[in-house]
Amino acid sequence: MDLGPLRKSYRGDEEAFEEQHLASRDPIRQFGVWFEEAVGCPAVGEANAMCLATCTREGKPSARMVLLKGFGQDGFRFFTNHESRKGKELDDNPFASLVFYWEPLNRQVRIEGSVRRLPEEESERYFQSRPRSSQLGAVVSRQSTVIPDREYLRKRNAELEERYRETTVPKPAYWGGYILYPDVVEFWQGQTNRLHDRIVFRRLRDGSAPLGAMTHQGEGEWVFQRLSP
Repeated sequence: MDLGPLRKSYRGDEEAFEEQHLASRDPIRQFGVWFEEAVGCPAVGEANAMCLATCTREGKPSARMVLLKGFGQDGFRFFTNHESRKGKELDDNPFASLVFYWEPLNRQVRIEGSVRRLPEEESERYFQSRPRSSQLGAVVSRQSTVIPDREYLRKRNAELEERYRETTVPKPAYWGGYILYPDVVEFWQGQTNRLHDRIVFRRLRDGSAPLGAMTHQGEGEWVFQRLSP
């Protein structure tokens, strides 16, 4: 199937995303501004939906959509099954990349960094805040394992609904949260002529290193540059 003609117009040059349009020279604050705009856009279905890419020790990547459940200066939080494919890959290789794509706004944000598990108390608090059906779903599903059919899930769910009818659903030991501590945050905005805007922030570990002519000082440890599209 030839998809060459499949093409969509983005923004015009008069709507370019330039350095003076940054709401902050702190990429976490800048992300917050774009995120709020995505939340406020009726055409964006789930502003907190993100592609999470992980990798094995051997360098074989995998990716899937998950939901962002919090962010701040300490990083970006999400929750999942520790025994799933992504959980095992994060155990073996604790680095990941996130991508948010807000198509109606012609924007995406790419984030790279190291990942660690959240404290058990935080995972427990979030688990107990979830709808009961989601709690049961987390107990029912041994994520990424092979099952005979969907009926298996229905029966298991019905069994657990009965078991925990009068009690709190306990958080499974194999379920919990992660936080990605960002080292790279890139803001992309599409242009119809494909001269897209790309401004990337990098965490500069050695604060004494001189900045190049096209590298700008951000807030704290951050520096930023414009990349060619």
